[in-house]
Amino acid sequence: MDELKQETKITSRQNLPEKMLTLSEFRRELGIPLVLAKKLIIWGEIEAVKAIDGTLRIAAPEVAVAKILIGTPIKKAYLFVRALGPGLITGASDDDPGGIGTYSAVGAKFGLSILWMAAWLLPMMLAIQETCARIGIVTNKGLAAVLKKYFRRRTVMSAVLLLMIANVVNIGADLGAMAASLEMVTNINYAVGAIFFAAVIILLEVFVKYHTYVKVLKWLTLSVFAYIVAGFMTHPNWSIIFKNSLIPQISFSKEYIFAMIAVFGTTITPYLFFWQASEEVEDGKMNHNGYKKKFVHSRVSNMRTDVNAGMILANIVFFFIVLTTANVLFANGITNIDSAQDAALALRPLAGDWAFLLFAIGIIGTGLLAVPILAGSGAYALSELMSWNSGLEEKFSKARGFYLVIIISIFVGLAMNFLGINPISALYWSAFLNGVIALPLLAIIMKIGGDKKIMGSETNPFWVKIFGWLAIIAMALALVGMIIVNVI
Repeated sequence: MDELKQETKITSRQNLPEKMLTLSEFRRELGIPLVLAKKLIIWGEIEAVKAIDGTLRIAAPEVAVAKILIGTPIKKAYLFVRALGPGLITGASDDDPGGIGTYSAVGAKFGLSILWMAAWLLPMMLAIQETCARIGIVTNKGLAAVLKKYFRRRTVMSAVLLLMIANVVNIGADLGAMAASLEMVTNINYAVGAIFFAAVIILLEVFVKYHTYVKVLKWLTLSVFAYIVAGFMTHPNWSIIFKNSLIPQISFSKEYIFAMIAVFGTTITPYLFFWQASEEVEDGKMNHNGYKKKFVHSRVSNMRTDVNAGMILANIVFFFIVLTTANVLFANGITNIDSAQDAALALRPLAGDWAFLLFAIGIIGTGLLAVPILAGSGAYALSELMSWNSGLEEKFSKARGFYLVIIISIFVGLAMNFLGINPISALYWSAFLNGVIALPLLAIIMKIGGDKKIMGSETNPFWVKIFGWLAIIAMALALVGMIIVNVI
């Protein structure tokens, strides 16, 4: 139910009953996030009235109704996930098979000494993704469309083409990892598996409408929990884990600096910027009856919970993958891991069949989530730049260019697995391209997010400015480090 229906549900009253709760009081009574409290009203589960000052008020008896609706902690968690939107999907897609391979490799190579990066990168990720989401909500345009308005078309085209090249390389590596994992678990031929996954993703993304497909993507985020469970199965020493999680242990060796750069490039990537902004536009069409200025502030408030949930989940998964491979592989002298499937195979004799199975199934689940986002982000960017009709809610006949970019991206990525191209080498080049694109994009995104002419009253808050620009400095140092380690 969209917010247009919400307006008919919420009525203005001059004289409110004595016992009326504000939205904040209502959610505290229930112990639920504000975004879920608002969604219960939007869904029509809870009745609310609009006071003369414009704030929402809920009658005290509605608390009892909501408690029955929420019921158990499991039902509360289900409703919370249902209330979340593009931010959750974006965050979880950050842990794609290529990313899992990177985290596994650094965990096996350096053990717990790289674990501190999860906590230190989190505020930067939150700041960048919130800025992208704000831009999408306030302007009602995807990132490429906003960039096109304020920068030269040739400059934006160069960035979009580099983005698409990097995305296609990631798609190829992810499809290969998914096929390899399926072969490990079921003995289904690698080629058959890769073609099967590519076909399923194309059919779902092209022919299933966004309002249905987004539900599939949202529940695919559960696949990343496989890595959290696998981490607990290794019986970690939590006092040592806690110490390594907060205190940086930086080694100035060439290998360690390259590992830091790889983690940075895997965690903060341009395709997340474009997807986040575009999906906020899609979400507005689906849940808010299109773009309405009066809903912008409310959507920005809800967005923060959504983005935070996605980015925190992404970093928790990063944390547990490093923890697992450090505790099992590094501790047993296995330090060379080239891919996520290599990590799964190495875990089997040391941590048991269940850890192996969780790791392998997680690769398939995260790939099914990430590949459509990689293809979709490139399609949104090029379509916005070329002024093509775009959107996953559109029919193929009305957005042919958009959908053809998705199909071609997945086909080219699939072909990489049969042309003798080394996927690991390709991923390194992809990470380099992402770094090259990300630095100027981050600077432009932060500049737009702080521009009152574009963002009005919804410019970036102070903490977003601090950590957003800190991310830019860190990325610049990472690129300098990449150059140094390759020269020395």
